[in-house]
Amino acid sequence: MEDSVIPFLEKTLQRIPSSSLKSILSEWGFLSAEQLQDLHFQQSKHILHNKVLAFCEENGMRIRHVIQLDMIYNCEYPNKRNWSVYQFSGQEDDALVLNMTEFSQKFKVNLKDLLRHVSIGMKKCEDDAVWIRVAWGDNFTKPNQFKPTYVVYQLQTPYVFISNLNVKHRPLLSQALVIATKHDEIKEIQLRGRCLKSLKDLVLRRYKQSFQTHQLKPLQERNSPERDQGIVHEHAKRLADLKEVATQTFGDGPLPKLETAVFKLETKFKDPENRILTNRPEPFRCAVKFSSPSFLESLKSLVTLGVASTPVSPLLSSIPQKARNHFVISERGPGVPSTPAP
Repeated sequence: MEDSVIPFLEKTLQRIPSSSLKSILSEWGFLSAEQLQDLHFQQSKHILHNKVLAFCEENGMRIRHVIQLDMIYNCEYPNKRNWSVYQFSGQEDDALVLNMTEFSQKFKVNLKDLLRHVSIGMKKCEDDAVWIRVAWGDNFTKPNQFKPTYVVYQLQTPYVFISNLNVKHRPLLSQALVIATKHDEIKEIQLRGRCLKSLKDLVLRRYKQSFQTHQLKPLQERNSPERDQGIVHEHAKRLADLKEVATQTFGDGPLPKLETAVFKLETKFKDPENRILTNRPEPFRCAVKFSSPSFLESLKSLVTLGVASTPVSPLLSSIPQKARNHFVISERGPGVPSTPAP
């Protein structure tokens, strides 16, 4: 067994929760049925892992087998990673009829032509998603299996989701993806998060959207005879109005899960009383970042409770429709920063 296999397997096993270890090892299929039966999953992780390591050594495990286990774990727990969304453009006529076999062959051939030492693993998961694991080396060193790049390509769509890609490898991965998917270019669309399903729902419009039929206006005090019935009734009416505004703005269904929203300001400082900053040739820059386990749901709740003012700023309310959560506000208005291909 190769020297690097044992530490790679140990690290992979450590990441797998005890509650999922049995099912993941069963799906892996590297251990025999008898070996799985000999494992007592109620034991401590240390004892259990040592027994798994012993069985793997007995079976002659190699790097490719641990790569398969690592991919199964990441498919099961995609939210442990940070994902960025990229979009293809300029597709060829037959790009949308691309199948898994054709894509896999083209991707591997092109990437291996560009880099001598690279390890590529592929796995097709549910809803036509192709998972790709790329461990990078170079012309002199072997691939680093501990810091792989993960790519999830949604077949028959122009979207790909990438995790842990550094600047050095962006051009290589970009070229391999563009050729394999029969497109002209690929660019980041400034949508990032940990919940892979929510990112897919946003770009593929697979969530219950809100459709505003009129311009929302700030809530006004209403003259109603029911107001004389007491403060309790007035408060209930106010909450009902706020809930209606929140529903009109964000819809009445669950919202995709985003952890952050970032707005960067790049504009001229304008204040006649502060000539030092106003006369500066370069733009004034600052950034505002909103963070929450589920930012859109939190914002909707703030509106419902009356904590956030209404109507909600389009900069915030349009995030689901635009499928973006990173913006640059410049003299020309809100937009997204231009970034190179991955």
